[in-house]
Amino acid sequence: MHQQAASSFWPEMQQVYTWWYLCRHRKLHQDSLRRIKIDALLNKGDRSMSRSYAQIAFTPLVKEQQVKHGSRSQYQRVEAARSPGSTLTTYERQFIAERDSFYLSTVSETGWPYIQHRGGEAGFLHALDDRTIAFADYRGNSQYITLGNLDHDNRVALFLMDYPSRTRLKILGRATVFEGEQAKPYLEQLTASDTRRLVERVITIRVEAFDWNCQQHITPRYTEEQVVAVMAPVRKRLAELEEENRRLRLELADQHQHK
Repeated sequence: MHQQAASSFWPEMQQVYTWWYLCRHRKLHQDSLRRIKIDALLNKGDRSMSRSYAQIAFTPLVKEQQVKHGSRSQYQRVEAARSPGSTLTTYERQFIAERDSFYLSTVSETGWPYIQHRGGEAGFLHALDDRTIAFADYRGNSQYITLGNLDHDNRVALFLMDYPSRTRLKILGRATVFEGEQAKPYLEQLTASDTRRLVERVITIRVEAFDWNCQQHITPRYTEEQVVAVMAPVRKRLAELEEENRRLRLELADQHQHK
């Protein structure tokens, strides 16, 4: 009976401990990001929505909606801010370097928006300098929708997500496509030698503006690697407890035999 209870207890305990540890790790991660942002506030000034982003995003019709719904006065102050917000700081560049995916939007000549997901190893999107980001474009499904759209209009919008910390960075910019010989100067910086042959082109994006979005409505998600890393101490502790439990049961059985 005791053995049956123990066999059902440990899996349940492991689930409880797992969720507790993930929640604790998420809070520590958020606290770490919050400290970085506070340092940025102290060293770089106000990091609310930048003037450049507001000037691009707040079209006349957008402003009409802001007036209608009562938020125009708040965003008028943003547009009057001194910080242009078009230069990537150390914090943005670090955030970009840690991403393993992003969403890229373009618009076709017929006016339809198109969103594409781009993914790779963490760091595949590079900040070449404080106004330029770039990535190597590998072979895909050969639809070339994004490329066709860029031939029409080189303006792009990017969403970079950090789901565990519920953080997102929005970037507005202008893309340039380099193929063949023109792409070669970028390849060594953007790609590993063993994957270079699969690259079809290089896309650089001149940053016009960026904005850090609020955390509201972002559901935390974790990659398999993040869960494995977070759970390593938990698994170690559970292994120690299971070994201690096994030893105590053997000692108890030995005591019963000698009675």
